[in-house]
Amino acid sequence: MLVTFQIATTSGIAIAYFVGAALASTESWRLILSLSAIPALIVLLLVVRLPDTARWLMMNGQREEAVDLLRRVNPDMDSEREAELIEADLAHEEKGSFAELFQGRFRKAGIFVVGLGFLVQITGINAIIYYSPTIIQDVGVTSATGAIVATGFVQVAGVIAEVVAFLVVDRWGRRPTLLTGIGVMAAANLLLVFAYGLGLSAAFTLIGILLFTVGFSFGYGSLVWVYASESFPARLRTQGGSAMLTSDLFANVIVGVVFLSALGALGGSLTFGIFLVLSLFAIGFVYVLAPETKGRQLEEIRAYWYNGGSWPDEAESSTGREARTR
Repeated sequence: MLVTFQIATTSGIAIAYFVGAALASTESWRLILSLSAIPALIVLLLVVRLPDTARWLMMNGQREEAVDLLRRVNPDMDSEREAELIEADLAHEEKGSFAELFQGRFRKAGIFVVGLGFLVQITGINAIIYYSPTIIQDVGVTSATGAIVATGFVQVAGVIAEVVAFLVVDRWGRRPTLLTGIGVMAAANLLLVFAYGLGLSAAFTLIGILLFTVGFSFGYGSLVWVYASESFPARLRTQGGSAMLTSDLFANVIVGVVFLSALGALGGSLTFGIFLVLSLFAIGFVYVLAPETKGRQLEEIRAYWYNGGSWPDEAESSTGREARTR
């Protein structure tokens, strides 16, 4: 479900590029920007109809409504048993705080989630999204509209990568999917280093941008919010998601402000070399800290973080036995 969110996001980016290209001849930036009000209104109408979550209903004493919602969401689920698991989880919980994200048993989870949010952006995805047309023109494509259209097709490739991630993530697992995506990003950066350093044709730069976008979409794009939602118990989930988004946006500001200046002052080869080093660091970060949560209930993942970042003995974990039975 979380991967479909990113598929929709990337699809919207691709559509925006094509709409921008189609309206470029009008030179009306007001028209292009105002069109975004249409999907915003559609989303508003859909959000009004969203129900509260079962966990929120349970937290507010509406157990019967929560059980009914669980039954409607998944008719094959034992909704009473699921409600009991949520109740047991909530029984251990109090209101959390931001400070607790980096203290005691949740320190590792806090470092992982905030670090992951920072690495998502600092490795350069929005440098590609914001400035792909500029990069493509910088290596010899003279048509601004052509550069925008080419970038739109790059985003279509990203959508395809996310659909593939959607199909394989529950078979491969989170860690292999994420590590594969970051590895492709590293390979794309290496190609861009050579494309700039050796003065290769614009086609190699475009291939590098395409590979980078595909790798990001397959890995980070598909899984970053999965990890954000799975890494904390309910009482810290809001604070954890907010901390991740803050670090994500902070890194985004750095990339947005610095990238074009770095490209002009350092050259493409060195600039993408920096992104290559950051991608390699990200691979090590994920390899060391990211847990594999495939097939595990949220309550079981909570026990992982309560256990200091390691899975408790399966033989002693009732939630583990429940997961295996299912």
